[in-house]
Amino acid sequence: MKTRDRIIETSRLLFNEAGYGAVTTASLAEACGIAEGNLWYHFKTKRDLLTAIAEEFALRIETRLTQRPDPADPIGSYCRMLEALMRELRDYRFLYRDQPHYGEHVGPIATNVARWLVETEDNIEAHLAALIDAGLLDWKRDRLRSLAVNSTIIMRYGLEHHAELGQPQGAVRKSLLQALTLFEDRLNLEAVRAIRTAIERIDEKVREAA
Repeated sequence: MKTRDRIIETSRLLFNEAGYGAVTTASLAEACGIAEGNLWYHFKTKRDLLTAIAEEFALRIETRLTQRPDPADPIGSYCRMLEALMRELRDYRFLYRDQPHYGEHVGPIATNVARWLVETEDNIEAHLAALIDAGLLDWKRDRLRSLAVNSTIIMRYGLEHHAELGQPQGAVRKSLLQALTLFEDRLNLEAVRAIRTAIERIDEKVREAA
């Protein structure tokens, strides 16, 4: 890995673990195995480093938003979308959590965050519609947008909600299960079982990758 890429990756991990405001440039350089001067050679300011991380985050979001429901496998494609969303929120959780420590969002986030939110809701709605089309979800079409919005809110803020409760262990699993309760009673039993099984795998995979 190139030095610049190593700095970005190490910084993301440290910011997630300790908090953006708590990580000093000296501790960051030490974690990267480089001199502090070398760190500033690649990034003139800490905010420049934040921007580089945000650019990677933006790419992850844009890639996730391209995932469309597969009519031949609506449950599988829905669960793959859930995994991508939760990995994204887990891998870059400090960007939203620590905003009070760095102020306004940097460019890649500030200019896109509203669009990302709407398109995430659109994407979740499309996946839920595919479940309806497959006869797996009994839900009125005129109420589908509200379901997508509420699901987005639960998943978007679930990780920090459980962290604030002092219950960060299994936060991905708990957030996804909480979102599922919104419509679980209107799902085909086989679909419920498949989604619950997928959620357990998602939680395990995200924790292993952390």
